[in-house]
Amino acid sequence: MFLFLNTFWFIRTFKHVLFWLYLWQLKEYHIGRFLDHFRTYKGKKLIYNYLLLFKVILAVLFVFDIEFFSLWFSILFLIYFIESAIFLKQFWSKSLKRPVRTFKTLLLTFVSFAVSIIFLFWVSLAIKDEPHAPVYLLLFDILTPVIVSLAVLLMQPFFVIARNNILRKAAKKIKGFKNLTVVGITGSYGKTSTKEFLATILSKKFKVLKTKQHQNSEIGIANCILNDLNKDHEIFAVEMGSYKKGGIKLLCDMVKPKIGIVTGVNEQHLALFGSMEKLLSAEGGGELAKALPQDGLLVLNGDNKYCLDLYKRSDINKKIYSINKDKIDLDIHTEGIEVAQNSISFLAIDKNKHLAHFNVNVLGKHNVQNLLAAILAAKELGMSFDEIAEACKDIKQFQAGMNLKEGKHGIKIIDSSYSANSDGVLADLEYLSIFPKKKIIVMPCLIELGPKSKEVHEKIGKKIGEICDLAIITSKDKFDDIKRGAIESGIKEGNILFCEKPEDIYSMVTLFCAAGDTILLEGRVPVKLIKLLVGSE
Repeated sequence: MFLFLNTFWFIRTFKHVLFWLYLWQLKEYHIGRFLDHFRTYKGKKLIYNYLLLFKVILAVLFVFDIEFFSLWFSILFLIYFIESAIFLKQFWSKSLKRPVRTFKTLLLTFVSFAVSIIFLFWVSLAIKDEPHAPVYLLLFDILTPVIVSLAVLLMQPFFVIARNNILRKAAKKIKGFKNLTVVGITGSYGKTSTKEFLATILSKKFKVLKTKQHQNSEIGIANCILNDLNKDHEIFAVEMGSYKKGGIKLLCDMVKPKIGIVTGVNEQHLALFGSMEKLLSAEGGGELAKALPQDGLLVLNGDNKYCLDLYKRSDINKKIYSINKDKIDLDIHTEGIEVAQNSISFLAIDKNKHLAHFNVNVLGKHNVQNLLAAILAAKELGMSFDEIAEACKDIKQFQAGMNLKEGKHGIKIIDSSYSANSDGVLADLEYLSIFPKKKIIVMPCLIELGPKSKEVHEKIGKKIGEICDLAIITSKDKFDDIKRGAIESGIKEGNILFCEKPEDIYSMVTLFCAAGDTILLEGRVPVKLIKLLVGSE
């Protein structure tokens, strides 16, 4: 029986080691992001749950009384048997949460399992005849999150050394490309779409390299340089992300941008930075502005108060764009914005009264701001308005992280599930408002907002109440705040619901909707839900 117990224990340990490594990787091995997860409802459930509490009680009972050891052992055996069966079911259905395979995750997995196997051999061989042997397995079980996290943290110095070596190689390589112009793009939101728009526009005239999806960290950018940059490239469009002060400076030291774009700033990662001052220094554009050379250019979003403040404070060569023509000293602005279901069109006018008409296959008025940033940078690099307008015809819907799809039963699906921030949610809801018939939103609560979280979620709730007929929130953390705001704006209390399971959400929306209705999928909604709504993808 002890052999079977060991086997079931190892199977459940295999599952939990993979899960905790998955979570660390999901949070990009960032301690602040990892710890912030435990402030969320799902994070708290990982610590405060009945199964873990029962295991702790079981361990305590063993310490105080082992007269009923047979019963105690049987209960533990049953728990590990059930956990093993759940693992096998998840493995078979491909629903097991595990890290994406990289050298780092493979090494961490090897270290974690080596510790687990050594421990199991010690229990099996050294103390197998002792009555307290099974309790060691139980204690390891309870402490698995700590053990895996220690493995991650203890290995971190080696990864830092390896990372720094890669950064040095990347910096050395890019330094040798004297004719390469680097465009650095940062901000709390809009970075990816602006980079995509800019790269597409510039590709009409230049040989362009851009960072790939999720390549906005130092190691991602360094790998892009080492693996993809070659002597033919003339422009390198770099998306820059950071969760700490000094992070953007580190990236700038490596790639040496000549043009910097700050797309927009909000409180999205305030919990990680700890203060607005630190946030504004990094993704707020302060470090990017300071890193630009004397003949460089800083491009800023005049519709964002933090960018506008940076524009006023900066004494370098700078340009500003806005969709509001009434703002003073604009280098480019728009007139006549028209938002259709499948595209946007507008007139762009620069400071010298040059103008061009743009019709672009992207969704939502907010993407006009990101297009203006790309247009302004492309003009600086020598392209004419007409050339840029022609190049914009090559921009694809998916490049803005938002797609309009035809779902089942004639229901329209707005898939904006790439990521979510407060400004983006409000902008996507504004786009949703142009659709006829019933409008539905499915979204999780936002994370990492710090002390601004309640205020932001109530604001989102009010917008939902103004526009939506039904709202389904997929995470519980700030559901009450969203619900309060939505009800204040007029939505029926029974039409704003909390639900996590994709199958249940699918049933709710398909029962509520008819052909011609529209569903907005905002933020990290389950992939399974998208497949259920759209069909085969």
